[in-house]
Amino acid sequence: MVYRFVVLSDEDEAFVREFEFLDSQSLLDFHNALQDELEFDRSQIASFFMATESWEKEEEFTLFDMGAGSSTMENAVLEEVIFRKNQKLLYVFDFFNDRALFVEYVGEFREEDDKDYPVCINSKGLPPKQVTFGGVARKKYNNLVVTDDDDDDDVDHDVVDDEIFFEGEDEEDLEEFDNIESMEEEEED
Repeated sequence: MVYRFVVLSDEDEAFVREFEFLDSQSLLDFHNALQDELEFDRSQIASFFMATESWEKEEEFTLFDMGAGSSTMENAVLEEVIFRKNQKLLYVFDFFNDRALFVEYVGEFREEDDKDYPVCINSKGLPPKQVTFGGVARKKYNNLVVTDDDDDDDVDHDVVDDEIFFEGEDEEDLEEFDNIESMEEEEED
């Protein structure tokens, strides 16, 4: 039997991939097919998660045995983990930014003798970047200047002059951190 899956990204509505796998193949085969199709760097870690109808993470399937009863992709055979139509999985490919692809099982079909599995049968849109850098916090302080003076002998290291490190509007953005009450107000909102 052949299982068909649709893969979507919440970062780009135009991105769609459809894959077909033999029911005897594993989540590791799925991982490898995604890595090949999306041209991802195989040295990055990734995991599949079983997901609820509202895409909340449940059981995790990792690339490597993490001990303490963890499940690996290699041991997760599709016919054993896919138990209903519209079964949802999350493929987390960027752990640091909690980014994932949304995978949904859409049905089963007869195996075609002349077709090699797994196979991507539909490919639309550009894949998301595998790893992103420069989140909001990093962009906010992009005018940070660190001096590279060799005259450190004349500097009193106990005194820090804010003008050495910050230029422009960044200094104003940091004023709110001087007042603990403004931070508490933001947390309540």
